[in-house]
Amino acid sequence: MLHVIFTVDYEIHGNGDGDPKGLMVEPTDRMLRLLDEYGAKLTIMADVAEILRFKEYAEKTGRDDYGYRAIVEQLLYAISKGHDVQLHIHSSYFNAVHDQDRWAQDWSEYDFAMLPYERMDWMVRTCKEYLESLLKPVKQDYACMAFRAANWSVSPSTNVVRALVNNRIEIDTSVFKFGRRNGAVSFDYSDAHSPLVPWRASESNICARDQNGRLWEVPIYTEKRWLGAFLARGRLYRVMCDVFHKGPFNVSHAKAGTGEPSAGRRRSRLAALQALFRTHAWKADFNQCDGRQLVGALQRAERSVPAAEDVHVPFVLIGHSKLFTNANEGTLRPFLSHIARHSDRYAFGTLQGMGRYQDRWAVL
Repeated sequence: MLHVIFTVDYEIHGNGDGDPKGLMVEPTDRMLRLLDEYGAKLTIMADVAEILRFKEYAEKTGRDDYGYRAIVEQLLYAISKGHDVQLHIHSSYFNAVHDQDRWAQDWSEYDFAMLPYERMDWMVRTCKEYLESLLKPVKQDYACMAFRAANWSVSPSTNVVRALVNNRIEIDTSVFKFGRRNGAVSFDYSDAHSPLVPWRASESNICARDQNGRLWEVPIYTEKRWLGAFLARGRLYRVMCDVFHKGPFNVSHAKAGTGEPSAGRRRSRLAALQALFRTHAWKADFNQCDGRQLVGALQRAERSVPAAEDVHVPFVLIGHSKLFTNANEGTLRPFLSHIARHSDRYAFGTLQGMGRYQDRWAVL
């Protein structure tokens, strides 16, 4: 059986601008109502680094301009209704300062995986303690036990795995097989153990399986697809958001030192042409894929695992609260309906709820 897990990165725009009520609270309210209609559950990957800045701002100024109280109320409500809240960190926010209507971040700390171990360990511990102190009064058995890094930054892995394990984080869900980046954050997850089935991660390479590993990697479901498979209305909206809210992670730079002003542009055109004929990492992103595409991916994933009663595999989708539009609600309904109609084959789950199946993952 596949357990469908909706994870949503709960955050404002990556460059530090935007209203948390409009980008986090309001769309997540709609998301929770929609999922509740079908008995589905949401795992909110709360960017605690951001939330702590909003909290500090409210305490210092006496103004709740960034909706801290509404954020807290929403997280408490989600937990009380059987949804899940786990940890997401934009590490550049810990030194962020408020500058007029945006948060000026410390971009030197943006790449989580490149931070010193001590700094990383402190960040994870601080955020975990915050979530547990907030949510345990509502749900006694709540545990902050899962993590996702901003921009999927968990490579190089040694310090990341060590910091997560040291803080009793059991699951990382940052890796997506076939994924590659080269920029403000760089990684290559081409050799990840699986696009679907979790594995005990090696400390030296989170993509590799180690039977003695103490951290489970629960990957975001991904396929290697041609560019035509990416066509969906939600992707256009994502591109528009990137254009209007640029940060250092989506600003391209021509390579210097060539002596030819047009050399970088020629390379860019060549790279764009080559991209048309390559396959790319297609994530199960419920903002950017339509319902038909997600149903097809779920069916393909189902065929890749044994059809046995004791097989319980998480099918992890990713989304972002800031990208969940009214139109997105409509595109997601066919997918939710498909799962609900086939409850003998699929179940709705959360990351914390999947913890009880870890022993079964080990033999897959």
